[in-house]
Amino acid sequence: MTTDGIRLIERFPDAETYCRMRVEAGLSPKTLAAAHRGLANTLYGVSLLQGDEVVGMGRIVGDNGIVFTIVDIAVRPALQGHGLGKRILAALDAWLQANAPESAYVTLVADGDAKHLYAKFGFAETAPYSVSMAYVMGANGERLTGIP
Repeated sequence: MTTDGIRLIERFPDAETYCRMRVEAGLSPKTLAAAHRGLANTLYGVSLLQGDEVVGMGRIVGDNGIVFTIVDIAVRPALQGHGLGKRILAALDAWLQANAPESAYVTLVADGDAKHLYAKFGFAETAPYSVSMAYVMGANGERLTGIP
């Protein structure tokens, strides 16, 4: 599939598109209710459009001063491996360079080989000094362990 004509816009998808893109890209599914609530807290987000259809996304969350976290980088599987994730990350990084204050802590979680792309943008593994820990909130407050 060609990546010609794919444009990056400075707008994050709506909740329905966000939920669809996560599943399509192989990320863990999120409920629509959680998406509506969480997306309102996006500091900055971008979408990749092919025509009018969202085929990629990424966003930054955090407290807008001390901590910034890059999340939800996703590209439609048929378009992966063509530098689109790099385009998303470059846009997010440019926003951080322009907006994050000195001493801000910028973080992300790298899945698989994505760590090689992130390293090109200055991200370094923090283990053994720190490791990512997580659980997924289940029904009735149950904590579901494992990879979210």
